Amino acid sequence: MSANRSSNQLVVPQATAALDQMKFEVAQELGIAIPQDGYYGNMATKDAGSIGGYITRRLVQIAEQSLAGGSH
Repeated sequence: MSANRSSNQLVVPQATAALDQMKFEVAQELGIAIPQDGYYGNMATKDAGSIGGYITRRLVQIAEQSLAGGSH
């Protein structure tokens, strides 16, 4: 089975590596260990939600800065 079993499809598939990198950066900032084997079934829902929420906030911030003409 694939390590990434999400049914979500990216609008820009080339962004996969950047989003994965962001996931690892956010997890490290929050002090959450990402499973090395790619299986997230043993990760606490709270931790997974924290990572997803923080990524969403960061992506919104990047989009706002882009719309305002600034850099991130």
